[in-house]
Amino acid sequence: MHDRIEITDLFSRLNHLLDDKRWDDADTVFTSDIAVYSPRNGEIRGRDELAAFMREAEVTDEHTQHVTTDVVVDVDGDQATASANSVVHFFRDGEAPHRTSGLRLTCTATRTPDGWRLNESRTRLLWMR
Repeated sequence: MHDRIEITDLFSRLNHLLDDKRWDDADTVFTSDIAVYSPRNGEIRGRDELAAFMREAEVTDEHTQHVTTDVVVDVDGDQATASANSVVHFFRDGEAPHRTSGLRLTCTATRTPDGWRLNESRTRLLWMR
């Protein structure tokens, strides 16, 4: 149960990292050899490459709010799979969201000396408004 709680917390830490644009803290969520697959970035391999992509993809004055729920975790020793639903709102200060997306996240995580970290992440766009 403790592992499931830590991995669910990992999704929350990922949301805060993305919303706060804290790319230098990517090591608190991802392994160094992370593989990310998403409609936004295609395939990216490596934590440094992912952080660099996210810095370059920033839109001036645009913010996000990630809300993730329905996290399901299956732990097998030092490896785990997890899936969740996520809604992402894109907005500017003081304004209502100008875009909202519904996502399905599927990840694998590995237990490291520093705790659980994502080593693969797949994002599927379900809808966009």
